[in-house]
Amino acid sequence: MVGAFEQALLALMIFVIMLGMGASLTPRDFWLALKRPYGLLIGVVSQYGIMPFLGFLLITILPLPQAIAVGVLIMACMPGGTTSNIFTYFSKGNLALSVLMTVTSTVTGVILIPIILVIYATALELEIPRENIIITLVLLLVPVAIGMVLRKLNANVGAVTEFMGSALALFFIAFIAISWVPRNWQFLMTTTPATYVAAIGLGLFGIMIGYGFARVLKLHPRNARTVALETGIQNGPLAIAIIAFTFAGDEAQSYMAVPALYSLFIVIVSTLVTLVFRRANTAAEQKLPEGML
Repeated sequence: MVGAFEQALLALMIFVIMLGMGASLTPRDFWLALKRPYGLLIGVVSQYGIMPFLGFLLITILPLPQAIAVGVLIMACMPGGTTSNIFTYFSKGNLALSVLMTVTSTVTGVILIPIILVIYATALELEIPRENIIITLVLLLVPVAIGMVLRKLNANVGAVTEFMGSALALFFIAFIAISWVPRNWQFLMTTTPATYVAAIGLGLFGIMIGYGFARVLKLHPRNARTVALETGIQNGPLAIAIIAFTFAGDEAQSYMAVPALYSLFIVIVSTLVTLVFRRANTAAEQKLPEGML
């Protein structure tokens, strides 16, 4: 369970994370994105085509309780998180494309997330209160807008805010490990192995499929690494926030299990993938052609 204090702390952290995301943006970023719609399309297909379908497959194949299945579906329908930008940087990927995909999936998510949730929840016969989710998503756009204004008014303040948002996204993982895991240890010890397979597989398979998708599109290796990480690394804090603010009672604990475990394991998975990507990186790959995504 998430108590009242933790809900308030969670809301504050999500606000700062989204504020940092907004502070990383300028109107010019949106203009450049519109000039390169190919990148926008890849971002939307990766986040709201590949990942929800992967979540659907995991729910269909694995023997998951209904509450766990709801958590898997919500996690699979989330936009990219700022954590993906960090791992893209260390993987020597295309950071500009990473930010573009994260922003695109976050902004379009206000419309696409409820639609996709309804489609898959209906197919899986799961109950999800989409109205509450829509309200939460709309409210999360407010700090993004504030962050953009701060960046516009003062570049230095914007840079500090951006750093705080990115750092807090990683701190959030530690918050889960220190706060949520110990109090739910009995639940984590007795839950089925399928829950862990879903939590780990969602990120791992997402990265693998995203990389294959990028290679099919014959993208530059730097961009392929970027698309892979952006596809598999979802916004775990946002999923947990939506569940905490949407569901009440003991059911929220089960719903939150996969997003919490996903947030913990995606850091490990992404670190290992980053090491692989860095070993595969060559000097020739770093020469990104002019005008390429």
